[in-house]
Amino acid sequence: MSEERDDLPLLDEVREIKTPGPDRDDTSVILKEKRRLSDPLADDEAKKRMRTYSRRGFLVGGAAALLGVFGWRWMPEETKEKLLRRTFEFNERVSQVFYRPSRLAPEFPPESISPPRVNGGEGMSGEFDPAKWTLSVGGLAGRTADLVLTLDDIRALPRTEMTTELKCIEGWTVIVNWAGVRFSDFAAAYSPQTQSGAPADIAVRPHDLLPYVSLVTPDNAYYVGWDIQSALHPQTLLAYEMNGAPLRPEHGAPLRLASPTKYGIKQIKRIGRIDFTAERPRDFWAESGYDWYSGH
Repeated sequence: MSEERDDLPLLDEVREIKTPGPDRDDTSVILKEKRRLSDPLADDEAKKRMRTYSRRGFLVGGAAALLGVFGWRWMPEETKEKLLRRTFEFNERVSQVFYRPSRLAPEFPPESISPPRVNGGEGMSGEFDPAKWTLSVGGLAGRTADLVLTLDDIRALPRTEMTTELKCIEGWTVIVNWAGVRFSDFAAAYSPQTQSGAPADIAVRPHDLLPYVSLVTPDNAYYVGWDIQSALHPQTLLAYEMNGAPLRPEHGAPLRLASPTKYGIKQIKRIGRIDFTAERPRDFWAESGYDWYSGH
């Protein structure tokens, strides 16, 4: 325990100050701050000086802003790309430092559910029969071939329901009720490979798993990559219902990803394949310059 110091001001003494006056000290006196006061000024002179300081601050700030804008425009595209990529990578590292599976996004009452909004059609084109849909899973422990699952296999796993906010990177949000299987329950049921090759209890040692998950649509036209920690978050679902009804084709039937921890561009619709992998997977929008991590 540190020693008490008598020379420090008492907090209560500072809190008592309301309106400093000639008969009582202000905070600068109590805190022993150094002050420099100008000579008394007439009102007109004081206003003149304030206008000068305001104009000077505006000109300096404007010049700095213009320098930044023109500097960015004149900067080579390769340098811009590197700068943005490093910024994204820094944000990802910070996000992972503060990541906690116990840190949950807010959930909302049923009356908060928004009207459904359709957005994003990549990987959803062409003829598709949900009745013939299957899910291929690679990167599982003890298997050299893919595991092929049906929607009934997914529905046989523990069901989870949540009403959370879906945030689009374009700036809009909607409240959605999702039902499906926690990705962590899916992973626990089918045992992904570990980095050491030895079996791992996902609930106890999730960091032993391969670090990434790749998810792709059946036509391979849309694909996302996730870090394994975010995929195992308790609010990340393989969803097969939306707002109390089976998913509609435009919303990703028969199975999509839903999570309030990532922007909508990561919540892939119509999943056709899942791979647990040691290498960072391709990501559709990251290849166009967006943030690979895309968490919020």
